[in-house]
Amino acid sequence: MTANRTQHTHRGGLKRAFDLLGGTALLLALSPLLAAVALSLALGSPAAGGAPLLRRRTVAGLDGRPFTMLTFRTRSPLAALPLLLHVVRGQMSLVGPCPLAPTHRECAGETRRRLSVRPGMTGPWQISDRSDLPWEERELLDLHYVDHHWLGMDLAVLARTLPAVRRRRLRRASARPARLA
Repeated sequence: MTANRTQHTHRGGLKRAFDLLGGTALLLALSPLLAAVALSLALGSPAAGGAPLLRRRTVAGLDGRPFTMLTFRTRSPLAALPLLLHVVRGQMSLVGPCPLAPTHRECAGETRRRLSVRPGMTGPWQISDRSDLPWEERELLDLHYVDHHWLGMDLAVLARTLPAVRRRRLRRASARPARLA
């Protein structure tokens, strides 16, 4: 085995251990919130007419293996909470490239290398005001992550994720017209 391959395998094992420990801790700590969101969705929307609590989307995982990604049927950041189950199961990582459909153009050709790591709940695309970035720049951020990720980078991305989500929510709220009471 080459030194580079050994380093990649070691790095992958450390990343998986971090994901498993972090994902499990977050899942346990946030389980009351998961239950509250599920209950709220189940009881709160009669207009939903029995719509499922979870959205299902097929995405490409590690080495391109497809899996069904689950998110709550809500537009809030809480929609991503079920992704912790995928992290614990080893289908996703806490930090990684943006999950894409297996038929997406980035899952083929030279950019297929993005499939050498698990897709992430968050990543450089999440903390870089992704709504303002053209797709090509998001793609470059993902590929840079794939080529250069390490535990320190993951910790930095995780530390910047919640503030980035808050900034986006504040921008959206300030862009909405004010309601009169």
